[in-house]
Amino acid sequence: MRSSGRVWSELPGVAMRLVFMGTPDFAVPTLRRLLEMAEAEVVAVVTQPDRPAGRGRRMQMSPVKELALAHGLPVWQPPSLRPPEAVAGLAAYRPDAIVVAAFGQILRPAVLDLPPLGCLNVHASLLPRWRGAAPIAAALLAGDRETGVTIMRLDAGLDTGPILAQAPVPIGDEETAVELGRRLAECGAALLVETLPRWARGEIVAQPQPTEGVTYAPPVRKEDGRADWSLSAVELWRRWRAYQPWPGLYTDWQGQNLRLVRVRPLPQWRGPAAPGQVITVREGVAVVTGAGALLLEEVQLAGKRAMPTADFCCGRPDFLGTVLGSTL
Repeated sequence: MRSSGRVWSELPGVAMRLVFMGTPDFAVPTLRRLLEMAEAEVVAVVTQPDRPAGRGRRMQMSPVKELALAHGLPVWQPPSLRPPEAVAGLAAYRPDAIVVAAFGQILRPAVLDLPPLGCLNVHASLLPRWRGAAPIAAALLAGDRETGVTIMRLDAGLDTGPILAQAPVPIGDEETAVELGRRLAECGAALLVETLPRWARGEIVAQPQPTEGVTYAPPVRKEDGRADWSLSAVELWRRWRAYQPWPGLYTDWQGQNLRLVRVRPLPQWRGPAAPGQVITVREGVAVVTGAGALLLEEVQLAGKRAMPTADFCCGRPDFLGTVLGSTL
């Protein structure tokens, strides 16, 4: 599939009109790189409506909105792009292409068919592996050694559109979703600005995704962060890495939420204690799991500050020996 619309090499000095759609931190590097492109002009930014956040539940704008306003760009925050009037509002910007990076809404055919160069998406995986809402978390949960970024042309399916470009990214042994997400965001931004002019000039043939190797990454829910002590220490370690910064890994102790701020697996530990029991080991304080133990380096009780687990135990000696949460 070749790009449609104008052949930009035949229109010297004419910049592509781009509408950018994105919301979280992951999308910021792509917008920043687009603003630096000589071949393109970002004519509008579409992002999710401001949301209440923090203890005070104050309205907070998205990271993409903050960057857009800092550059004096028009910002549009429709609750949905499904109504005809929303599509008409988008069409008024006369975009040659729409660039999407973690926007947070499914685009309908009326939007997908609007720009002549299509809607191009920066996706944080090597499609067709990990289609869906949380590809970074899914890769960490699965213990993948490599992931990457894909530039694809969106279609009506869930991340099923044809591929324009891909770049692999290795996953560090101790990397969290936050750290990996930052690297993937920068990689995706660089790949997008490299790919977009070539796509516009008709130099790229979009390739259909393989039918084999398809996997899905569902949205992350708060309850996903609850520690299931019947799992192995390695699996819980992966969950801790995958669910940073939210929902994190947590458990219950004496009816209160206990956040496991920093942990480390001890897969070789062996002992008679039951999963969920707090024990002392050579390295410090740990919790028995289905296989091995999970070292608790730093914890945080609800409403309290985070602290090293050794300090936590000094004020709460009854913590040792108790069983945390429930084995699901």
